[in-house]
Amino acid sequence: MNIQSELHKASLFQNLELLANQVVEGFISGIHKSPFHGFSAEFAEHKIYNNGESTKHIDWKLYAKTDKLYTKRYEEETNLRCHMILDNSASMYYPEIKNLGIDALNKIGFGVLAIAALMNILKRQRDAVGLSVYSDHYTYYAPEKGSERHHQMLLAKLSEISLNRNDTKITETYAHLHLIAEKIKRRSLVFLFTDMFQTATDDEKLFDALRHLKYNKHEVVLFHVLDVETEYNFNFTNTPKRYLDVETGEHIDLYAENIKQEYEKSIAIYCDTLKLKCAQYRIKYVGVDVRSGFSKVLNTFLVERQNFL
Repeated sequence: MNIQSELHKASLFQNLELLANQVVEGFISGIHKSPFHGFSAEFAEHKIYNNGESTKHIDWKLYAKTDKLYTKRYEEETNLRCHMILDNSASMYYPEIKNLGIDALNKIGFGVLAIAALMNILKRQRDAVGLSVYSDHYTYYAPEKGSERHHQMLLAKLSEISLNRNDTKITETYAHLHLIAEKIKRRSLVFLFTDMFQTATDDEKLFDALRHLKYNKHEVVLFHVLDVETEYNFNFTNTPKRYLDVETGEHIDLYAENIKQEYEKSIAIYCDTLKLKCAQYRIKYVGVDVRSGFSKVLNTFLVERQNFL
C-alpha cells in the first residue's frame, strides 16, 4: 500500500467516533422515513410528542430533520449488557483496499466501524458494552461498562486495530471463543464479527465453541463478514492469478474459471452448515457483505435488543 493510501486510512479511522456517529445518524434518518419508525423512537432515546405535553423537552434539531415532533427521554434506564467480539486474524484484512473509505472497506474495517456504530447506539441508551479481540491469541478483553472513559478506551483500541495490519499465521477461533465465553459472567447480548475462516479446520470444535457462547443464557448474534463478490461468488477475471492464503502463506496458481464452480459449491455447503448449526444452538446468523453498508447490522441490533430486554 502506498503512502497516500496509508494517510487516507489513518485519516479515516483516527476519527472513528465521528465516523460511527455519521453511520448512526444516517441510519436514524432512514428509519424515520421507513415503516420501522417505531424502532427509531426507542433507538434514538426519543418518544413522539403528544398534544398537551410540555414543549420543554422537544428536540428541535430532530424536528428540523424529520418535520416531526419528538421529546427527549431522560428517566428511563435500561439494563442491557452487550459484549462485542472481533476476529482480528490476517484473513480479516482482505480485500486489500487502495483507497480505504466508508464505502470501500475490508473485513476488519467493516467490523471495527460496525462495532463503533453499535457502541454509539449503546452509549445513547446508557447501556454497558464490553470488547474481546482475538487473532492467534486472545489479545484483548474489556468487561461491560457504560462510562464515557470506558467508551473512549474501546474506541482507541478499535482505532489501533484498524491502523495496524495483523499478519498472524495461526487462527484457532474455537479456542478463543471458549475463553471469551468463560469471561462473560453476567447475561449479555453477544455480537461476534468474524469471517469464520481458521487454519484449524475442525468444524465440530468450532460449532461447540459457538454453543459455549450461549452459556449463562447469553443471546448470541454471529455476523458472518465476507467480501461476497470474491469470497462467496468467486468473481475474478479469467487470467492466471496467484491465490495466497494470508495466514499460512500457501499459494496456488490457476485460472479462476477452472475452480469457480467447485469453490462456490464448497463455500455454499460450509455457509449452509454454519446456518444450520446456529439455528440448532439458537444463535442468530447474519451474513453481511463489506460492500453493502451497515443497515443490516444496526437493524439486527434493534430487533435483538428489543427481544433481549
